[in-house]
Amino acid sequence: MKIDVVLPCLDEAAALPWVLGRMPAGYHPIVVDNGSTDRSAAVAAELGAQVVSEPRRGFGAACHAGLLAATADIVCFMDADASLDPMELPHVTGRVRPGSRDLVLGRRVVRQGGAWPAHARLGNAVLARALRGRTGVRLRDLGPMRAAPRAGLLALRVADRRFGYPLETVLRAAAAGWHIVEVEISYLPRQGRSKVTGTVRGTLRAIADMRRVWAEQGERR
Repeated sequence: MKIDVVLPCLDEAAALPWVLGRMPAGYHPIVVDNGSTDRSAAVAAELGAQVVSEPRRGFGAACHAGLLAATADIVCFMDADASLDPMELPHVTGRVRPGSRDLVLGRRVVRQGGAWPAHARLGNAVLARALRGRTGVRLRDLGPMRAAPRAGLLALRVADRRFGYPLETVLRAAAAGWHIVEVEISYLPRQGRSKVTGTVRGTLRAIADMRRVWAEQGERR
């Protein structure tokens, strides 16, 4: 069974050969170029990935463009910066049943020092605790590697197009009664500098997006 893998991408030309080279058989990479200024799109195409252009900047915009381009029954999302190993994708997708309402998140476990800055880890822990309190779902990480049925994801109608996209996905899935679980995956030092966790400013920007999504979804309850 083919599984589509959406890889939001902004200037990841250095990381893509490793990432795409470790894609398991049957996993079809969809690299969504989100306005890269390097050769990301060209490198991805040369390595056989499907390339989708999403000129509107935003992590959620890239994720959603990839979801719309996907055709497989099950769709995965993962970062394209080599911080996640594609070889672990089957560990995540193995818990998703086609046609179900399953959402599986990869809980990051640091295998090498420096992979997860302290400020980013603290922010994630606070968010995960708040998610547990609000949804009752036992999550410890808003994991960047995740998988779910494509039809179900489209039906959730996630609206955020910035860094709040993963959070809104979980909140909407929980409100709709989805089965949400997490499995452990390795978290590795990324290639290059992170646009989010690599700087305090980037982390604060992501937190602001998530706070907005949190408030908006709370109003709809």
